[in-house]
Amino acid sequence: MEEKDVEQAYDAKSITVLDGLEAVRKRPGMYVGSTGARGLHHLVYEVVDNSIDEAMAGHCTHILVTLEEDGSVTVVDDGRGIPVGEIARFKKSAVEVVLTMLHAGGKFGGGGYRVAGGLHGVGVSVVNALSEWLDIEVGRDGKVYRQSFARGKATSKLEEVGKTKKTGTIVHFKPDAKIFEELEFRFDTIAQRLREVAYLNGGLEIVLEDRRGTEPRKETYRYKGGIQDFVRFLNTGKETIQRRIIFVGGKREDAEVEVAIQYNNGYIDNIFTFTNNINTHEGGTHLVGFKAALTRTINDYARGHGLVKEKEGSLSGEDVREGLTAVVSVKMREPQFEGQTKTRLGNPDIKGFVESTVNARLSEFLEENPGDAKNLVNKALTASRARSAARQARELVRRQSVLESSSLPGKLADCSIRDPSLCEIYLVEGDSAGGSAKQARDRSFQAILPLRGKILNVEKAGPSRVYSSQEIQAIITALGTNVRDDFDITRARYHKAIIMTDADVDGAHIRTLLLTFFYRYMPDLIEQGYIYVAQPPLYRVTVSKKSTYAYDDEELERTLKENGDRKAQVQRFKGLGEMNPEQLWETTMDPQRRNLLQVNIDDAVAADRVFYTLMGNDVESRRNFIQERAHDVRFLDI
Repeated sequence: MEEKDVEQAYDAKSITVLDGLEAVRKRPGMYVGSTGARGLHHLVYEVVDNSIDEAMAGHCTHILVTLEEDGSVTVVDDGRGIPVGEIARFKKSAVEVVLTMLHAGGKFGGGGYRVAGGLHGVGVSVVNALSEWLDIEVGRDGKVYRQSFARGKATSKLEEVGKTKKTGTIVHFKPDAKIFEELEFRFDTIAQRLREVAYLNGGLEIVLEDRRGTEPRKETYRYKGGIQDFVRFLNTGKETIQRRIIFVGGKREDAEVEVAIQYNNGYIDNIFTFTNNINTHEGGTHLVGFKAALTRTINDYARGHGLVKEKEGSLSGEDVREGLTAVVSVKMREPQFEGQTKTRLGNPDIKGFVESTVNARLSEFLEENPGDAKNLVNKALTASRARSAARQARELVRRQSVLESSSLPGKLADCSIRDPSLCEIYLVEGDSAGGSAKQARDRSFQAILPLRGKILNVEKAGPSRVYSSQEIQAIITALGTNVRDDFDITRARYHKAIIMTDADVDGAHIRTLLLTFFYRYMPDLIEQGYIYVAQPPLYRVTVSKKSTYAYDDEELERTLKENGDRKAQVQRFKGLGEMNPEQLWETTMDPQRRNLLQVNIDDAVAADRVFYTLMGNDVESRRNFIQERAHDVRFLDI
């Protein structure tokens, strides 16, 4: 008798419809990004964003975020309070509808908000769905209302519980341990976000209070200067070349733009763009308009005042942006974001609005402040001359074709597969470890690029030095994408670039140097998830001729305890070169067994501050940074 595979019938009965917030609990990553630390903190941001929308509408001046002792979070604002009346269609109060239904809120044309950040309408309902419990209290129309929920479902009716002269909303929730792998909120992570939002909404007071631990912690964020204070903060510790921060502002019926600009004597440009308080870290039409206006206006001023010789030609966009720190904040009625991630603004008309506003206001500033104007032009001229000197070095690292292996660095041991999505490259510290890695690898898809010593610190070096560095040339050429304005991720030769260094202080320094280079010259590689850090073991534990590996001291202690009284031999690896190829493969390079850390940046502003603090010229800031975080370091050599 012939055997046949039994297939489950695919018919109408196979279709599952998830009611209410079941979809959120079934696939939480789709709504908050992950079930780890990132998703956990996203819950706080979603609740706070509702309060921020009230502030942008002109109805909220104070927000209090409290991290409670029991792991819950309370968010209090003095806005108008969520409406409490019944929505006839659902026979439920507006509060209950907002908290239990996706795409329900006052941001879909009902006139509740002129501008708002949470345009998908899933924010607070998602928080409710992913919380063990959530209590809400609303002050409105002289009365206080309260309702409770558990895992997205109402456990009580909206009840009037008192009277008040105040208005506002209190949301108190505890994340669900059945959903999240991590339940501990990080004060500094939330603080970064709240500080950023306070800068973008000048005058709004946001208080963050931590009641956990023996010593409660409290910080207040309120900046009358708004984004001008933001730029001042970003340039902390840097030597600026203009006395006043340039502020540009403009309004029209459906949108407004604010821009703050200040130059420092560094080589890196940092432009942070926001739309309705959302960090559009991939830029968009507002960034395009700003760049175009900046380049045109500075060139017009330089030519009009005879500061640029005719033979030198026009200053390029890269020239006028060297050393620039700027914040571009747009608030508008109907933003069009590319994709669900809200990382790129797509409204075509915003380009012209930002461009014309910056052209007019920046021209006025330059004419009224000739000393600062001359400094800015001279900075750009110096960058232009250095760019010319760097052009030849830069051309050396420009890939003409992905298949031109003859242009690859000689010390690169390439892989045989040509599909970049299947390939990975290890950036390995030292020739010794590089030799072991070459022997250990799977030649079909793993490439090895040994690096000699510590690469150049790009935070302190100009482009000409960067492009002249042999080690950096080798990295750029091997990866194939080029850098900065010439970067093209479609030409990447590998979709995994893995930093593999020793587990010691020197290895950590090399790792930081490489990450600084990627962040400053190839940030899209990090954004797209192409950069990884290898995790080699610290110890090999041998018991009765059987070896296992421990990646930190905790794992070593656990392994020794598991073996009880049996005699164990412990070998401490001081470097990758101490491992033979077989050991390196099975612990650090075998895709089935290795432990890779993917590098990602949730907060570009925080990342910029960290890289400058660690790798820049401000020694005092670096010392303070290390001292403040020394108590958090458990294993100094990891």
